[in-house]
Amino acid sequence: MSVLTSNIVIVATKNKGKVKEFAHAFAALGLEVRSMFDYPELPDIVEDGTTFAENAFKKAKTVADALGVPVLADDSGLCVDRLDGAPGVYSARYAGEGATDADNNAKLLRELSELQLGEDTEQPLLSTARFVCSLALYDPATEHIWTAEGAVEGWITATPSGAGGFGYDPLFYLPNEQQTMANLTIEQKQAISHRGEALRKLIASLQAG
Repeated sequence: MSVLTSNIVIVATKNKGKVKEFAHAFAALGLEVRSMFDYPELPDIVEDGTTFAENAFKKAKTVADALGVPVLADDSGLCVDRLDGAPGVYSARYAGEGATDADNNAKLLRELSELQLGEDTEQPLLSTARFVCSLALYDPATEHIWTAEGAVEGWITATPSGAGGFGYDPLFYLPNEQQTMANLTIEQKQAISHRGEALRKLIASLQAG
C-alpha cells in the first residue's frame, strides 16, 4: 500500500472543531495538519454528492489537485430516525446556506416537536439517531486514496446540554455515557465518536503502509 509523500496533511474544512480533532489525532503520526484557513484563495467546494462518501472524496481530490499535497476531507452528519434520516448530507446547512449551529439545532428541535403534536406526553428523548462520518485521504503524487467510515448511535434530546464540541453535539445524547456529546472532553469524544472511529481506521491503514 502507498504511504504519504508529505508530512503535511491539509484538512479540507473551515470547521475549527473538526480541525482541532484531526490535528489531535494526527499528532501521534508526526504529521502537520493545516486547514482551509491557511489557503483562503481556494474557493468553497460545492458538496453536491448524494452520500457522505461522495462528498468526502470530491473535497479531498479537488483540494489535493489544487495544492499538490495530501488532503484529508470528511463529510459527516446527523441521521435522525423520526425524520427519515434527515438532515443527513445537509446537516451543516439544514437551516439554509450560512446557517449557524444554533440555527440548525433550532430547526431540528422544531421539526421533532411538531411530530409530537397530538401525542400524549412530551418525551425528553425525541428520537433515535446516529452520527455518521466518511473520510477520504487523497495523495496526488501517487493518486492513492484511503477511505474510512464510522458511526455512533444515540438519541436526540429535547434539552441541549454542554458547551463542548460543535454542530449537533449538545443535542446528541449518549445512553452509555448518560450525557450529550457536548459534555465530553476531546479525548472522550474521539474514543467513541463517529469521527474518532473513522480516524482510527484511517490511521491504522496509514500505519500498515
